[in-house]
Amino acid sequence: MTFRNIVATASGVVAGLAIASSALAQAQAPAAVPAAPAMTHGAAIPGVCLFSSAAVVANSAVGKAVNTRLQQIATQVNSELTSERTALETEAKTLETQRATLDQNTLEQRASALQVKANAFERKAQLRQREVAATEQKALNRVATEMNPVVRQVYQTQKCAVLIDQNAVLVGNPAMSINDQVVQGLNAKIQTFTFDRERLDQPAAAAQTTPSTRK
Repeated sequence: MTFRNIVATASGVVAGLAIASSALAQAQAPAAVPAAPAMTHGAAIPGVCLFSSAAVVANSAVGKAVNTRLQQIATQVNSELTSERTALETEAKTLETQRATLDQNTLEQRASALQVKANAFERKAQLRQREVAATEQKALNRVATEMNPVVRQVYQTQKCAVLIDQNAVLVGNPAMSINDQVVQGLNAKIQTFTFDRERLDQPAAAAQTTPSTRK
């Protein structure tokens, strides 16, 4: 048995969070790509409009603010978990070096205690992953709630007869896109909003501490 293996699974969970944090950063600042050759489009079709919610989120002030805040939250979670993981790894290494000097009973007790800590850490890391995902979903839902009335307004002012998801179109005349107008309207409506990481363990904790009442 190698005691360092006890914390290996939990370490993988933390690595997953680090990857998620990196992905958020890349989404905000995509790598530069070579400019595509100029394309000639046919005339814009009256009444046909194109729209991409992802493009609006990426280019609006509130979308950028949300992405920045999500990166901060992911970084905080990574820092918290990395610190705890390092402590577990240090304890495992120490136990590994001391195994020859410990009697079997003491060795098994300390290994069992370390396993309990590693299991608790893994549960915590998985909880943090779910919390970060829930936080992202809630924040994006708020952006969508703010954006939808703007989309309807622009749809009417641009005299659209049909609104097509731009991501479903291979190529389209950019003159039919209402993204810029929606970004402008959304920027005028909201620039940012505050939010913190969702706490998914709070309901269970509250249920344990709240005394039952009878009518």
